[in-house]
Amino acid sequence: MLNFLVSMVRNEVLMSAICSWILAQIVKTILHLFATKKFVPERLIGSGGMPSCHSAAMCGLTTSLLLHPDYGISSPVTAIACVMSVVVMYDAMGVRRETGLQSAVLNQIIEEYRKSGNNLLAKEKLKEFIGHSPFQVLVGALLGISFALLYCLVIIR
Repeated sequence: MLNFLVSMVRNEVLMSAICSWILAQIVKTILHLFATKKFVPERLIGSGGMPSCHSAAMCGLTTSLLLHPDYGISSPVTAIACVMSVVVMYDAMGVRRETGLQSAVLNQIIEEYRKSGNNLLAKEKLKEFIGHSPFQVLVGALLGISFALLYCLVIIR
């Protein structure tokens, strides 16, 4: 079991992705705390918000593959990671962001409907933190790239 854990920690590609994701979630939670003056535990695991954890993880993974001696720029694995990073970030700014904006509008409509004395079947508000603005995606990407550079070039080597 110990060998497994040591091998996992030494897997710079995996750790760059996982740690970038975790770091982004922590930053997101702290920024939300400062903005709202409330600690919301859901921000530690939830999607949406600043910075994009998906972008951080994918860019951390891609950057670590670029730096890895067995992969690098000419590797098909790196190419796959790069394309997937672009798809994830595009989706976060597109479909997922629009879904969050639509949820906000629907939540307003539901609230106005309830205020008028009508009951709806929906018991909970729709989740509004789903997607990201381009700036949130950019910050997440930079966080993932920075962490991967630090981890791969400083910590591991």
